[in-house]
Amino acid sequence: MKRNFAAARSLLRAPHPRGAFVLAARVGCKAPIAAYVFVLMICLARHSASAQPDSTWIPSQWMLDQSTLSYHMSHPMHEVDGVTHAARGKGICHAGWCDFLIAVPVKTFDSGDTNRDLHMIEATRGAQFPLIQVRAHFPQAETTQQWIHADLEVQFAGQTAHYSNVPFERTQQGSDVRITGTIPLTCSDFKIDRPSFLTVPIKNKIPVRVDMSWRAM
Repeated sequence: MKRNFAAARSLLRAPHPRGAFVLAARVGCKAPIAAYVFVLMICLARHSASAQPDSTWIPSQWMLDQSTLSYHMSHPMHEVDGVTHAARGKGICHAGWCDFLIAVPVKTFDSGDTNRDLHMIEATRGAQFPLIQVRAHFPQAETTQQWIHADLEVQFAGQTAHYSNVPFERTQQGSDVRITGTIPLTCSDFKIDRPSFLTVPIKNKIPVRVDMSWRAM
């Protein structure tokens, strides 16, 4: 038996066109099928080891674990930041692409002034359209790189705006992934009448800074 296995190993190193049956003849084996099965099992094992799927492209799902979203409003007299931690989100990556959805209630942004926050909800038609929704689409290959470049669709104040190739920085933190960046919103993108202070309206740009922690499901 040992002699058969030794010969099989030798045949695998230098294959013969007639395979295991030549092996059986060489070693005088009375059961050539046994030698054939032995060689076949080793070949299949080698093929299986070399044909493992590329885990980079295995579909994956993500859940938003923690978030800080803040808009910045600029006026000649003062600067204002409104912050929320109430965003919810999910994402799925499949066949080379990722699609993520993030939603946050308009009323959860806190600027430190209740009257100003109520005015913001009114100006953005928050009672009629209570959610801001952001859809992100980007290559799955970038989920392992430092930078993600996403195409965004933002639904806000009853309007939809698109932003292409928006950069976000990706940082691995243990089992979580931190994503930071800025969405370049403007009032005119969403047909928002700019609030005024002392008859002077705020600037058109209202960039939203995002800092999110995502966890694989």
